[in-house]
Amino acid sequence: MIKVAKFGGTSLADAVQFKKVHDIVKDNEERRYVVVSAPGKRFKDDNKITDLLYLTHAHLKFSVPYAPVLKLIEDRFNEIKDELNLDIDLHSEFETIRNMLDNKCDEDYIVSRGEYLSAKLMASYLRCDFIDSKDVIFFKYDGTVDKKKTNEKLGAALSKSSKAIIPGFYGSYPDGSIKTFSRGGSDITGSIVASVAKADMYENWTDVSGFLMADPRIVKNPLPINKITYQELRELSYMGASVLHDEAVFPVRQAGIPINIRNTNEPDNPGTVIVGDDQVDEDYDNGHVITGIAGRKNFTFFYIHKEHMANEVGVVRKALEIFEERNISIDHIPSGIDSFSIVVPTECVEKTTHEIVEELKDKLGTDSVKTYKNLSLISTVGIRMAFRPGISAKLFNALGENNINIRMIDQGSSEINIIVGVDDKDFENAIRAIYNAFVK
Repeated sequence: MIKVAKFGGTSLADAVQFKKVHDIVKDNEERRYVVVSAPGKRFKDDNKITDLLYLTHAHLKFSVPYAPVLKLIEDRFNEIKDELNLDIDLHSEFETIRNMLDNKCDEDYIVSRGEYLSAKLMASYLRCDFIDSKDVIFFKYDGTVDKKKTNEKLGAALSKSSKAIIPGFYGSYPDGSIKTFSRGGSDITGSIVASVAKADMYENWTDVSGFLMADPRIVKNPLPINKITYQELRELSYMGASVLHDEAVFPVRQAGIPINIRNTNEPDNPGTVIVGDDQVDEDYDNGHVITGIAGRKNFTFFYIHKEHMANEVGVVRKALEIFEERNISIDHIPSGIDSFSIVVPTECVEKTTHEIVEELKDKLGTDSVKTYKNLSLISTVGIRMAFRPGISAKLFNALGENNINIRMIDQGSSEINIIVGVDDKDFENAIRAIYNAFVK
């Protein structure tokens, strides 16, 4: 069995955390390939190494002396090195970085050094191979991953190593220059490594023990989610419930590799396992028909009504074009016979609401366009909800019994989620009511 383990910034914040990672990797020989992030915060008001590296480049860009910031970074890495008694030459590494800075290196190079140095330290600590991501993760000039070249080079490097440390977050362009993923991109690196290694499990170690069935800031002590499908995860993460980089899911999902979200500070906690939709077994629901509840506040509804709209072709298309021209993504389009609503995040239309209303009236030939603000969307998700009578009734009854008015209802044909719209003021109470109805 092959496991790929990715450790986030909080898991590598200092020498104490490095020791935890060391013990986790040593505890199971199946953890053959380890992807690491740059050291994160040690305490609330601390700085992430990556943030300091961005600041270093900003100093360089605006001709401000960068040495004091780089010294903070160097001290952090030397502190880890000294506490772990590692025999590694960090001085020459930082001399190389200074030379690159003095020669006006680009931002991607400097911000990638956090992961690079973190991996160097971990490889020395675990006494295993170091594989530089720039030599095995490749980008095209349009910024997309060159899958063919990456699979070939990374596959060859992994096949030669029984255990290796790989820095996350970056790769290289065809000319050899460094290219980074977006922030949080170490998750993507881990996913790519797991896919190429044909791993049996991709472990993502962070500072939380997987997913919970609801936001603990709203529901007191919500139950953990032991298993969740990729499809369910997508539904919940869209509404804000996620500890994974969105793009990190695709390579392993495509390869049929489960993801295990684990907690570095609680290594005995099994966390949450994300599985394929075809890997659902009989005990999947763990006694609950729903998997989780998530939601977001601050939506605006544009309500459009026009007599005999049902007999007119192209009305919805014309309305959507108005939003498309402004690069505004649509969240939902609930509809009636002669009416429909367009639901968008309020922040996207705050300054243009009146302008959009007038354009809708003009383009659609109707005077009946209204807007409703301060609305929330709540998604109740569960693959076991499909084809089971009474789920909607139970949810609606729970809201009604708590005197919560439903402003919108939407359910996809897959039946794995029910989305309701409520007033922002009812958001927390609505989530608690739904949770209590299905879980308690």
